[in-house]
Amino acid sequence: MKKILIGVLVLVVIIAAGAFFLLGNLDGIVKAAVEKIGSDLTQTTVTLDDVNIGETSGRGVFRGFRVTNPDGFSDDAAFKFDEVSVIIDTASILSDPVIIKEVVIIGPVVVYEFGDGGTNLDRLNKKVQSKAGISSAGGDSEGPKFIIENLYLRGGKLAVQAPLLNEKIILPLPTIHLTDIGKEGRGTTPGDIADQLMEAILAAAGNAISGANIDIGSLTESAGELAKDAQKVIEEASGNIAKEAGDAIEGVGEAVKGIFKSIGK
Repeated sequence: MKKILIGVLVLVVIIAAGAFFLLGNLDGIVKAAVEKIGSDLTQTTVTLDDVNIGETSGRGVFRGFRVTNPDGFSDDAAFKFDEVSVIIDTASILSDPVIIKEVVIIGPVVVYEFGDGGTNLDRLNKKVQSKAGISSAGGDSEGPKFIIENLYLRGGKLAVQAPLLNEKIILPLPTIHLTDIGKEGRGTTPGDIADQLMEAILAAAGNAISGANIDIGSLTESAGELAKDAQKVIEEASGNIAKEAGDAIEGVGEAVKGIFKSIGK
C-alpha cells in the first residue's frame, strides 16, 4: 500500500511539473506552433513576433504576424497583421473541439500583387486549399478540432501592386465577420479555418478593387504582356550574343588559317 501511495505521489509530481513547464512556456509553444502550422499550410514562411496568453483568463494576443509571398512574386509580405486577439473558452481547452469565442485581427495589410499567370493571393489560396484537403482527408488523426464562434478582420488595408503601376494603390479593406466556423460538425481543422479566411479575404479584396474602378483584367493582361516582352528581350539578347560569339570564332579561324599559310611559305 505504501509503495502504491509513493507511486501515486511521484505521478502527481510528474504531472504537476509537466503542467508547470507547459504553463511557463505556453507563449513559446504557441508561437512555434503558429509558425510551423502556418508555414505548412501556406507553403511559404510564416513568422510571429510575440505571443502573450493568460492561462486562466483564456485571452491571448499575437503580435507581428507575417506571411511571405509565394515564389514568383515580390519580397513583400502577402499578409501583415499588427495584432490578433483571441478569447478561448477555458473549459474546452482539454476537450475536442476547442471552442474559441472570438478572434479579432486588427490592422491587417493585404498585398494583392498581379503577376504572370495570376495573383499572389490566388496562388496562396490554392496552396492552402491543397493542404486543407489533405488534412480533411486524414480524418480524426490530424490533431484537435476547433470551433470559432466569431472571427473579425478590422481596419484592414489592401495594397494593389502590378507591373504597370508606379506605386502601390492603397485601398480600405471592408470589415470581415465570419461566424460559427466548424459548428456544423464536431469542429474543424486549422487548414479549413485558413481556407475559409482566405476565401473571405479574396472576396473582400475583389469588392475593394471593384469599388475603386480598377480593371483587374487589364492589370493581369499587362503583367502577362510584360513577361512575354521580357522573354523576347532575353531571346533577342541571347541571339545577338550567339551571333557575336560566332563572328568572333570565325575571325579566330581566319587568323589561324593565315598563320598556317605564312608557315607554308
